[in-house]
Order: sequence, then structure tokens, then C-alpha cells
Amino acid sequence: MLPQVIIIGRPNVGKSTLFNRLVGKKLALVDDQPGVTRDRRFGEANLLGLEFTIVDTAGWEDEDAHTLPGRMRAQTEAALVGADVALFCIDARAGLTPLDEEIARWLREQTVPVILVANKAEGRSGDGGFYEAFALGMGEPLAISAEHGEGMADLFTALLPHIEREGEEYEEEDEIDPEDEEALNRAPLKLAIVGRPNAGKSTLINSILKDDRLLTGPEAGITRDSISIDWEWTDPANGETRPVRLIDTAGMRKKANVVEKLERLSVADARRAIDFAEVVVLLLDATRGLEHQDLKIASMVLEEGRALMIAINKWDIAEDASALFNGIRGALDDGLAQVKGLPLITVSARTGKGLDTLLTAAFELRAAWSKRVPTALLNRWFDKALAANPPPAPGGKRIKLRYITQAKTRPPGFILFGTRLDDLPMSYQRYLINGIRRELGFDAVPVRMTLRMPKNPFADKK
Repeated sequence: MLPQVIIIGRPNVGKSTLFNRLVGKKLALVDDQPGVTRDRRFGEANLLGLEFTIVDTAGWEDEDAHTLPGRMRAQTEAALVGADVALFCIDARAGLTPLDEEIARWLREQTVPVILVANKAEGRSGDGGFYEAFALGMGEPLAISAEHGEGMADLFTALLPHIEREGEEYEEEDEIDPEDEEALNRAPLKLAIVGRPNAGKSTLINSILKDDRLLTGPEAGITRDSISIDWEWTDPANGETRPVRLIDTAGMRKKANVVEKLERLSVADARRAIDFAEVVVLLLDATRGLEHQDLKIASMVLEEGRALMIAINKWDIAEDASALFNGIRGALDDGLAQVKGLPLITVSARTGKGLDTLLTAAFELRAAWSKRVPTALLNRWFDKALAANPPPAPGGKRIKLRYITQAKTRPPGFILFGTRLDDLPMSYQRYLINGIRRELGFDAVPVRMTLRMPKNPFADKK
């Protein structure tokens, strides 16, 4: 594993901006208001060739442990465990505050080396805060500007002795060929958990991990950034250990209700997490059932071509469970007619019920999503499908379907070759797609079909 560097500081000192600067991407949400970051976020940093894992944390606040800011502080304290070095970030423009001094006192009691970073030091506006920082007793601060990239060479020099381990080499993650089925099975399952606010997404991930890794609580909308966590699951059926990358996301409300800029950023980040995922779990709240917003989220996931499964959380407190399950099953089949039979699983994040079933189904769904059918087998099925239900002949003119081939996987995409395909009804295309799913092992994953006709050699001639 790469060395780990953690960024610590009070709210709004630029920790997430520094994180984004070091990873070279805008992964963490950044806004002028304090307290944007709430969970730990990990990223792979490269600073002038120096590689390490950088950890962004929530702003440190002096609040009761049971409040939301207090629980955020506990997450930050937990993040220091296992770190190789901490970057203690202050705001050079604002100068020292009593909270900075409290954080410094706590850091001096820890065993992790600390580098004092005076951020927002561009120009002369940060000179006062820079010199004040000497009073913290942590040596000479580094004057940087994370937003403008100033002082990165000095940061490199300060980090080097703490994280350069002589003679140690780090393994890089290999690029996976999507056509290599064995390599795909060894690769981490990228599993995103999505849903409306307060469905229990973060609690579910904590229950899977058996660790309070993510910030949770009764307040709706706690999660803002999409957080990915690498983990290994032991399959109870065979004892095999399989890697999983769990992705927690912000709750998605109706678009009309999303008015604050920060919530818009959080929802956009959740959408990017869906693009990154292989399998997406839409988490429902058993006490609220299936709502129109859930169907909109599901449709968005399917439009992005991700494999989708539905999990009903809080099943341990569900009322009239059988009727609830059957009602949700029927509403899904009616509301998502393009994909019938989506996996529907009942779970309880509180008790741990159904979590192994969920993960087993997720791996099976990824296998179907990544499946490739040999062309010969595909066309044998195609011939039988045409014989059982020939294409229509609109206006008495025959539509000729010649053959079909699979062009891609993840999601599976097929190309149908023939003539007069402009007149092929959508109902017949759905007949073919449903047959591919049902008879060729694609289950309920989204399947794409492209129609291709031979070019008319006389079309360009006058």
C-alpha cells in the first residue's frame, strides 16, 4: 500500500481544495461555506513524482460528541490511525483561532508526524497568519496556496522524508481488459449504493464493513461527497475472498426540491459515482415503500447502462411484509418496463440481514453485465427467434433480418443487420432484447441494440 497522508484542520481552511490539488482532479466537493466535507475521502496523489494516498477529512469542530459536528470530529480522529504523516492546515488570511490552537494541542499528543501548512498565503494577505502560526510550536509553517498551486515544491520537500521508503516498491493497479473474464472476476466489484435521503445508505455500508466507517445519524442528507471504500468480502458459500469497492452517495431528492448549490453539487457527484460503478444498488426504505423518485433514479441508472438491483432496507421493522414486497415487485415491473425482473432483495442495515445475499447477487449481476455470447451461438438463437415470431411486413413489404452480433459488453450491446430496418417496430426490437436477456443469460441487465442496414450504392448518385 502507498504511504498515507491525512489533511486535518478546522472548517473552511481549504482542506478539500488541497486534496483536489494533490490528486489532480476535482474529486472532493468545494464551496465557500464551512463544513462541506463530512466523511473521509481517499485519493491517489502524485506530487512531483512522489506517490501517496491522501485523505481529506471533515472540519474539526468543538461540539458535543453526539451532535453531527461531534460525530464528524470522531471520524477525523479515527482517520489519523495508520497515517504516516498529517498535514495540519490553517487559513493564513484569517490568522490563528482558538480552534486551531485546540487542534494543535491534540496533534502534539499523537505519535503521527505533523507538517504545519499555512494555506491561502498567496500575495501578502496571508503574511500575518503565517507568522502567527509559529506560536503553535510546530516549527516553521509551509506557506502555500492550494487554489493557485503555490508552494507545492516546498510541500514535496517536507513530505519526502516521511513517506519515501527506501527500497520499497508499490504495486500499481493493472488495467483490466473487459474481454478477459477471469481478470474481471479478480477485479474489485464497483458497487454503488444510491437512493433517496435517509434510506440508510451509509448505515448499510457500515453494516457490511462491520465498522463505523461512514458518518450516520437521524439527520437527512448527511452524506455529501461520494465516498469509495476498498474492502474484501468472504463468500459464505465457498469461503472465497473477493475484492469490493463500495461507493456511498448523497441522497437524491426530486429535482424541484434541490435548490441549494451544495445539494446540487452532491447530486451531480452521485451521478458521477453511478457512471463509475459496475453494479448499482437502489436502496428503498421499507417504512416508505416505493416512490416516484425511486423509479426516476432507477431509470437514470439503466439509461447510464449500469447493472441495477433493488434492496429494501429496514425490513426488520416492515409492516405487512409480504404485501409490501409484492407491491414493490409489481410497481417495478410496471414502472420499469424496459427491464423486467430486476433483482429485489430485503435487507436490514441494523441487524445485518440479507447482506451476503445482496453481495452474492451483485457479483452474479456483474457477471451477466460483462458476459459475451459467441457469434455462432447468438445466431442460432436468432434463427429460432425469427422462426418463432417472424418480423412484420408493413405495407406488404418484407423486413429482412440477416444476422446479429455482440459489439460490446458492460453493458452488453448488439448490432442487428438487415434491410428496411427503419420500419422495424419497437415492439419487435423489445421481443428480441427480452429474448436475449431471458435465453442467453443476461438476466435483468440493460441491453442495447443498434440497427444497421447496407448502404444504398445509388443514394449519392443523381
